Amino acid sequence: MTHGTGARILVVEDDPGILRALKTNLTRHGFDVETAETGGQALETYSRYHPDLLLLDLGLPDVDGTFVIQQVRAQGGTPIVVLSVRGAEHDKVEALDLGADDYLTKPFGVDELLARVRALLRRTRPKESEAPRFEADGVAIDLGTNRVSRDGTDVHLTRTEWALLEAMAEHPGKLLTHRWLLERVWGLGYEEDVEVLRVFVSQLRRKIEPDPTRPALVLTEPGVGYRWAATPGSKEGAGGDAAEV
Repeated sequence: MTHGTGARILVVEDDPGILRALKTNLTRHGFDVETAETGGQALETYSRYHPDLLLLDLGLPDVDGTFVIQQVRAQGGTPIVVLSVRGAEHDKVEALDLGADDYLTKPFGVDELLARVRALLRRTRPKESEAPRFEADGVAIDLGTNRVSRDGTDVHLTRTEWALLEAMAEHPGKLLTHRWLLERVWGLGYEEDVEVLRVFVSQLRRKIEPDPTRPALVLTEPGVGYRWAATPGSKEGAGGDAAEV
């Protein structure tokens, strides 16, 4: 029985055995799969294939996988899951900061990988037309059309940044704990990974806050979580009643 949606996945991996196993398992679960063994092949295939998701090894023979992340991010918001033997925190933070959406350290279980893939693909689901719109200090956010603009210029967000923005904007004024946000955006297993959340909040602020050093939309509740300060249709940030979600 397959569980995929026919979504297109590009797997970039230079180990033939791992590459074969990933393609076999993903295909068996209903995904359409293309493969690449180098960074150059990955970028060529990405431009031709237009995948819905990218599985990327960092240790490629021609370039480091972080270069591929940067090149893909310059072209669009395709979800990127890094698959790497590099397990140090600074490696994870670097990849996430450059635009990766998730990071799995090798060896990993196929079931966990499939769960992460399905979770990321769900974030691309169509939004309902009545989704709220926010306006604050020159920033316009429309959750229904997946558009953000600042002073009339479109702002590009990655899939994970969108998921984080949605999670907060759907609960204006409420205190959202670190654990709740991590479970909502990244899923089970990330509840204690506050550093990952901080990286993405920082990225989001740099893109949507008029002054990221003095945030008016994403407010920090020290040691607890974050609060989305704008209300739907508001022209400027506005706090709400404190309520933990």
